[in-house]
Amino acid sequence: MRKTKIICTLGPATSTYDMLAKMHEAGMDIIRLNMSHATREWADEMINHVIELNKHTPFPVGILLDTQGPEIRTGVRDSDLHLKAGDEISITVRDSANVEETSIRINYAELIDDMDVGDHIAVDNGLINLEVLAKNKNLLRCKVLDGGMLGSKKHVNLPGIRVNLPAITQKDEDDIKFALDRELDYIALSFVREAKDVLQLQDLIRKHHPEKLNNIKIIAKIEDQEGVKNLEEIVQVADGIMVARGDLGVEIDLADLPKTQRRIVRLCAEYGKRVIVATHLLESMIENPIPTRAEVTDVANAVYEEADAIMLSGETTVGKHPIRCIKYMDSIARATEPSPGLGFTKNLKKNGDKEHLAATAVELAESLEAKGIVVVTRHGVMANYVTNCHPQSSPIFAFTNIGVTRRIMTMNRYVYPFKIEFSSDPEETLARAFAELKHKANFVSGDKVVVISDLLIDKDSVGIQIRYLP
Repeated sequence: MRKTKIICTLGPATSTYDMLAKMHEAGMDIIRLNMSHATREWADEMINHVIELNKHTPFPVGILLDTQGPEIRTGVRDSDLHLKAGDEISITVRDSANVEETSIRINYAELIDDMDVGDHIAVDNGLINLEVLAKNKNLLRCKVLDGGMLGSKKHVNLPGIRVNLPAITQKDEDDIKFALDRELDYIALSFVREAKDVLQLQDLIRKHHPEKLNNIKIIAKIEDQEGVKNLEEIVQVADGIMVARGDLGVEIDLADLPKTQRRIVRLCAEYGKRVIVATHLLESMIENPIPTRAEVTDVANAVYEEADAIMLSGETTVGKHPIRCIKYMDSIARATEPSPGLGFTKNLKKNGDKEHLAATAVELAESLEAKGIVVVTRHGVMANYVTNCHPQSSPIFAFTNIGVTRRIMTMNRYVYPFKIEFSSDPEETLARAFAELKHKANFVSGDKVVVISDLLIDKDSVGIQIRYLP
């Protein structure tokens, strides 16, 4: 069974129920709704597709909503502008400014105040790069370092600049309220720069849907230098981290991206938080039917690092081969996972008795070569503790009686979540769990499992048992 989860961004190429069913069959575990491009009406339709799909699948598909965040973009152009290296060009933030036709307008009011001579501006994910030569109160005069064709509304990065924009924009807040009113499992907050950005989202959830504070998991996207600088404090308050390598690879030195990714994965492993490696994993497959060798190695590297999830973006939104992309992710992960990973969890911080007992259960299952670890959990906490230990050969089968708990375990590495009815008789609960394993996970009578739960004895005790399926 595959340990690493696969997240797929939905878009024009993957918007039908039939396509979602095929994607799940190919290996998709979670859908991503990118609100930078999606309308709420379309997102609602996709959510309903997944709700229906989950009625017919052995394991659920989770739903992640990704906020747009405080984006900076160029203005609308009547025609593309050809920029050549060495050209000089004016940049303004005011539509009324009297500048030449070849100027660029950028929708960030404090751009001129924030930039200094020598600073760089990256446009269209770093394909076009500019250097500030001079500035006055109305415009920046820039030199083109890397040219190209500039169209309308292209993304702008200001590497090294502390952008004075809110962590959660009004659009983000409206999209988050939309998510809270529906069956969503994860919210990815874009451009998280410090821990208080995550706390602000927690406050927003608490204000509008306090009952969902523990039912929707917050994924902090690390996308700029400030987020990297404050990484450890962000990891401690978020439920997980996304290594958002698109913007991050523009905002920091590109040569530093691999070690930054590794540091993020390591810290998440040490603090017991989920981690997603995202962007450009199989980018060439937007057009091509097979990935490059470098892309295969990139996916395998994320698996070696023991990331909880790997994510597809353009490959499944507009790509020509979305199903093939998922199958490649699945096959690369399965081929890589038998090899020992980097083992960052050896430094896992265990803050309570239950976390130490979870580690004991994993050690026991591994030493006995148990076919699986059975976790009986109401809210998923014990399943998280077991996940954090990253068992190498014993998959985790988590049983809950709450549907939302089942879905928020879809990102947990090596966890396969089930929903069953709990009985007041612990043995009856286990009998139901074992029956599900036989029915849906290819278990047979006599298979050995390690069982851990804080529900099978009393509320203050955690039990660990070695059991054989009847």
